[in-house]
Amino acid sequence: MKRSEKLDKKELHNIGIYEISTFKIAGQLAKKLIHEKKYNKTEILAIFETLVENPDSFLEDEVLNELAKNIKQSQFQNIKIKQEKKGFELKTQTPEYAIYGKQNIEEGAIKQMDVAMCLPISVAGALMPDAHFGYGLPIGGVLATEINKIIPFAVGVDIACRMCMSIFPMEFDFVQKHNKKFMNLLEKNTLFGTGKGFSTPTTDDVFDRPEWKATKIIRELKSKAQHQIGTSGTGNHFVEWGMITILRDDNEINLPKGNYVALLSHSGSRGFGATIAGHYSKLAMEKTKLPDHAKHLAWLDMDTQEGQEYWIGMNLAGEYASANHHQIHKKMANDLEMKPLKIIENHHNFAWKEKLQDGTEVLTHRKGATPANAGEWGIIPGSMTAPGFLVKGKGNANALFSASHGAGRVMSRSQAFKQITKSDLQKMLSDNGVNLIGGDLDEAPNAYKNIREVMAFQSDLVEVIGEFYPKIVRMADKEKAPHWQKKKRGDLDFTES
Repeated sequence: MKRSEKLDKKELHNIGIYEISTFKIAGQLAKKLIHEKKYNKTEILAIFETLVENPDSFLEDEVLNELAKNIKQSQFQNIKIKQEKKGFELKTQTPEYAIYGKQNIEEGAIKQMDVAMCLPISVAGALMPDAHFGYGLPIGGVLATEINKIIPFAVGVDIACRMCMSIFPMEFDFVQKHNKKFMNLLEKNTLFGTGKGFSTPTTDDVFDRPEWKATKIIRELKSKAQHQIGTSGTGNHFVEWGMITILRDDNEINLPKGNYVALLSHSGSRGFGATIAGHYSKLAMEKTKLPDHAKHLAWLDMDTQEGQEYWIGMNLAGEYASANHHQIHKKMANDLEMKPLKIIENHHNFAWKEKLQDGTEVLTHRKGATPANAGEWGIIPGSMTAPGFLVKGKGNANALFSASHGAGRVMSRSQAFKQITKSDLQKMLSDNGVNLIGGDLDEAPNAYKNIREVMAFQSDLVEVIGEFYPKIVRMADKEKAPHWQKKKRGDLDFTES
């Protein structure tokens, strides 16, 4: 074949053929057609140009079908790559969603929720009255997405952070008379702090679950999880003794109206959950490109391997967090030689497959929000001196069957350290008859919203069955350099739990 009859790369580029594999197929086909004297070079270029413009028309052609299939596949891949590079666009108008206690919610949290509602995968949302600023989705944000799309940062950093309450059959006077004993129980049976774990792991049935073998990252984290079972983190995590007042006899938990001793704990999935969250949040942001102001709302497709891995890890973190609490409560009950009358618990920082009121299947992300389906029990704490509430959900569809997970912060941690003094904290504790073991100024009661106002804003969401008053509180000891103070300037300042 003469050189003048051979197709070169420039000529193929000019008609839209770029891929190396397509070059080879096109070159071999052109050589064959010219050799058989069916077409000349000019005619072949014209045919190839028509094929590039509409490969579907040539898929059944006996001679050109291989080239048509290759070009069609190349075009599909190029479109996909361009979409990934360009990223996803947000909705131009913010869909309506319910906001509870809007007047007490900082503007930044509302703006974050607005952005979340503008995601192309968002179906519905709601903002709880304890809401404040967070990564991606605000804490107190509830977001329902398409059923097969999950947002790691909308679940939260502390996956499956949880409340658990044991109610014991004794009068609170006993705790007051034996105050030192109950303080000792907290110091003996709890362990707090970043990275802290027991030197000798406690056995637990949760580690028999097959999911611990499901992925490489889970297998690598199992040892850490075993050492940290029965422990708590830092920030707003606590274990405390207090008095719960059951407000009415007809309460479905078979506890007569009156006062009882209760143990209340708040913590999550420790280093295991945090590592899962960090790994898959980063992966989501690599896979799903969004505008910079929405990048922390990147999602994983549940139909992909990464999405399935995160789903397995998140659910296992939920089981682990529950076991964490049970270990603490079991130790306390054993030392008291007393069986609880009732144990009540609930997650936040989690995603559930649910249905909206109209039957639409969604994935509901509750980041710092309590599930409040009709008849569902939950616990909403206040602060170390303010009451918490034992509640039953009313199943409010506008709130996506949710309620707040606490009082919510009015001060960031750095603000609290600047504005609250040790004497301020000591006076608040003394005025409320509360003993504090550990803790720091960032968890002072006045760093939080008024819990009674928060509860008033969500009277349509939950029914209050009992009020819990903390009296002996155990939190993490003051750390030399709290993690939220190590962040670079411009980073966010909050705890995601």
